[in-house]
Amino acid sequence: MYKGFYGLREKPFSKTPDPRFLFMSRVHEEALARLQYAVEELDVALLTGGIGSGKTTISRALMDSVGPGYRFCFVFNPILTALEFLRLLARDLGLDSPAATKDDLLKELTEEIYRCHAGGIVPVIVIDEAQMIPGREVFDEIRLLTNFQLDDTNLLSVILMGQPELRERLADPVYEPLRQRIGIQYHLNSLNLEETLEYLDFRLTVAGGKPGLFLPDAVLRIYQLSGGVPRRINTIATNALLEGFSRDTALIDAEIIDAVSEELFV
Repeated sequence: MYKGFYGLREKPFSKTPDPRFLFMSRVHEEALARLQYAVEELDVALLTGGIGSGKTTISRALMDSVGPGYRFCFVFNPILTALEFLRLLARDLGLDSPAATKDDLLKELTEEIYRCHAGGIVPVIVIDEAQMIPGREVFDEIRLLTNFQLDDTNLLSVILMGQPELRERLADPVYEPLRQRIGIQYHLNSLNLEETLEYLDFRLTVAGGKPGLFLPDAVLRIYQLSGGVPRRINTIATNALLEGFSRDTALIDAEIIDAVSEELFV
């Protein structure tokens, strides 16, 4: 629709977590570096950030950046019982028909994790939206996963990702045993005004366009409306491109941003 009008090969502000479109702001670069370290050191990491801050996209970029020798197991919906959680991990690790009982399931998981180690493979368990984990039992299973180790090394890495309330939840004394095992922590802050401009231009360029499509006054309004949250920026920018296309306008200014903002939940 608007892609040809603005010289774009693809949509620049899609909400899918495509690592090609990961804008490496200072905080995103630091977050990725810390997760890379956690994976390489077989540690437990905690990454928090507000809704739409880019946590999931960073996890995809992490998978692309560490090279061979790692098997990523993603848990996108952690609203599970402890047994369901373990069975999901077992399937991600390659067990086609995980056992139905916990004792047998743990035996299968143990054998598979040691088999991975023997084959030079490191499981990386990434749990997204971890603040939604319903009960303490699943957190206990996550903690117990870190017991898979030899004398001189762990056998897997665990990454917990979630919204800021995840930190608040883990601050409860009942989670002290898990909290002590988290070696790497980082919180993703929002973009500032300068980074918002760079973010817009970066994604336009990746999509085949040219920087400068959003005029300075438009960037300021986008920043004010979005608070520097990437997902909100994407929503505003997409609607602005549609509005600009309908007006046959080559550049996006603050008037267009104000026009679309009245219809958006941002």
